[in-house]
Formats: sequence, structure tokens, C-alpha cells
Amino acid sequence: MLILLTLLVICVALAVGIPVPFAFGLALIYMSLTGDHDPAGFLTSGHWRMNVLVLLAIPLFIMAGTIMERGKIAEPLVELAELFVGRFKGGIAYTAVGASAIFGSIAGSATATLTCIGSIMMPQLRKANYPEGLSAALITNAAPLGLLIPPSAIQIIYAWVTRQSVLKCFLATIIPGLILVFLLCVVNYVLLRKHKDIKVLPKSDNFTKEVAKKTRFAFPALLMPFMILGGIYGGIMTPTEAAGIAVVYAIPVGFFIYRGLNIANFKEALVQSATTTGVVMVMFFMVMIVSRLLIFEDIPDLAKELIFSVSDNPIIVLIMINVVMILIGMLMDDVSGVLLASPLLFPIVVELGIDPIQFAAIVGVNLGMGNITPPTAPLLYLGSRVTGVRVSAMLKPTLIMILFAWIPTLIITTYIPQVSLFLPEMFFG
Repeated sequence: MLILLTLLVICVALAVGIPVPFAFGLALIYMSLTGDHDPAGFLTSGHWRMNVLVLLAIPLFIMAGTIMERGKIAEPLVELAELFVGRFKGGIAYTAVGASAIFGSIAGSATATLTCIGSIMMPQLRKANYPEGLSAALITNAAPLGLLIPPSAIQIIYAWVTRQSVLKCFLATIIPGLILVFLLCVVNYVLLRKHKDIKVLPKSDNFTKEVAKKTRFAFPALLMPFMILGGIYGGIMTPTEAAGIAVVYAIPVGFFIYRGLNIANFKEALVQSATTTGVVMVMFFMVMIVSRLLIFEDIPDLAKELIFSVSDNPIIVLIMINVVMILIGMLMDDVSGVLLASPLLFPIVVELGIDPIQFAAIVGVNLGMGNITPPTAPLLYLGSRVTGVRVSAMLKPTLIMILFAWIPTLIITTYIPQVSLFLPEMFFG
């Protein structure tokens, strides 16, 4: 009864618009006052759970993404991609998807990806006469690639919560991320067939020379993901060290090469990064304490018994798990979602015999899909603000993309384990 009332407190707090950390704080206060737990012990436990080096990667990647956005480091990458595909119908839209994947691989955040790529690509799509609703929906649906293409912040969190290898979790999401990129491009191609007035970039008189010029200009930006990912997968540096290198590298590139950074907006970037980090870390602390209380109340085992009482068929159980995670993604941001879903659902998937590394990919796809699924869809509303397009105009193309891109990716990731496990097994055996 205590747990049901606690969950009700969280749901009501979220429904009335209380920020996620404070919603979980209220739940913590309620459980401390009505239960027989010593809150001091859980506060100490939360502190020690937070005192790990790997979590330092989160604020560093947040800072790297913010500096990249203010420093206009993503723009040369977009221009280079447009040079290759902009001459084809739908090419600029494919560039938006690819740019989201590349930027997401550095920023590791769906929100940062949507803010940066949306502000760059939406004016280009408007100029080329792309339908506004479809363009905004595509940019928004591509933003959660930041959850799948490594280094992903939520995979670091998942690995920390479930005590798995961060590198294996990174590798598990690469192929699902690439499948989603492909399917979003296919859906975009089909939806654009009836639009005859879409402009394409004019044919270049000297394509080779222009490619060489754009590549030279984009080289410092291109070097960044290769340096970070190569360093991580080559065993040269840890994800935390790679995040630190990303920040150190982005600052001079933003100041002196692309000149998007100046003293004023650099200070703004630091303040924004600090604010976001503060919110995220408070959220970590509160959610971890509540998660530990739930474990003490044996909620994961009760949830496992409840689900298996409905069915012990692995296919049915996985459907129920996916529905729960999509609902969590609809109500919360990606960080809160993975913090809540991982400790709650992890014992169930282990009981089913699902590889924890495969579950990392399942969590990423589910929460990304939940973030763009109406009626709540936190990323959809953010996408509306970033692109200046009404949510109602984005709704139909978003539902089509969910049906023909997100759901197939989810089914493949959930029921074909080799898709997620191929790269981890290839690298680690």
C-alpha cells in the first residue's frame, strides 16, 4: 500500500508540472514520514552511489555538446554532407538525419541534438520548400539518435546502475541506431514523393574542388568524433577521459577556427552546462535514493511476480516491458527514464535470460520512442519550440515515423539479439 501511494505521489507531482527531481524528492519525504526507514541511511547510500568516476563523463559531455552548439562546430559537417546529397530530392532531409547521428555521437543527448541540429537545419529545409510539419517531425524523430549513437549519456547511466561494461553498452546501440537512420530516411523519401516543388542544390561546376575545400574546412569538426570514439574503442582512454578531451578540444576549435565562440557566449555555455549538470545530478541523487527504497520494499521482485502472473511467455513479457518503458519515456526525460526503468526492470529481463547488454539497446530505443510519442512526447514539444512549427502540424508525420521506423527498430532490437550483441561479441568475445 505504501508503494502504491508513493507511486501515486510521483505521478501526481509530474502531472501538475513539478520538476522530476522534486517529484522524487516528495516521494522520498512521503516514504520517510510514513514508512519505517531511516532517511539518513538512504541519503548516505545515495552519496556513495554518486561518488564514482564514470559519472563525471555526463557533465563533461553536456559541456562539450553546449560548446559545440555555441561554437558552430556542427555547421561545417552539415555543409559537407549537403554537398554530397543536397543535389538529390530529399537530400537535405537525409543530411538532417545524418547530422543528428553525428552530433548525437558527441553530445550524447537527444535534447542537445535537437536544439543544435534543429536550429541549423530547419532554415535550410524551409528555404528548399520542404513541408514544415514533415521537416520538424523528421528533425525531432532523429534527435533520439543521441541516445543510441555512442558515446551516449544514458548508456553510461545504464551501465552504472546495472554494473555493466560501458563500452559494451555503447557498442550494443550502434546497429539499432543505424537501422533507425536508414528507416527514417526511407520514410522521409516515401512522404516526399508527392511534393514536386522541393528545391535541390544546383550542380557544382567543379565538384572535386568544392569537396576538397569543404573537407579542409570541416576537418577539425570531423576529427572530433574520430578522436573521441577512436580513443574509447582503441582502449587509449576511458569514456570520462574522452569527454574531458572533447571539452578541451572544442574550446579552441570554437574560438579560433570556426569563431562561433566569444567570451560572452562561452560564459553562457558554461552557465548553461553548469545548470543542466546541477539538475541532472540532483535528479540522479533523488532517483537513486527512491530506487534504493523501492529495492528495500522488494518492488522489483513484486513487479516480476506481477508480470509473470500475467504470462511467462518471453514474447508477451517483453511486450509488457516495452510498453512500460515507452510510458516512462512519455512522462520523463531520457535521464530520469533510464534511472527509473533500469533497477525496476533489470531483474525481470535477467530472469527471462535476456543478455543485459542487449537490454541496454532495448532501453535506448524504448525511451527514445517514448520521448516522441504523443500525447505527452517531451521531445515533440521541444521540437516545436526549436523549429517554430505547431505540434499539430508535426503529429501526422511523427505517427507515421513511429509506425514505420521506430516500431520496426524496436521489434528488431528486442527479438533479434544478434543485432545488439554482434559488435560487443566481436570486440570482447
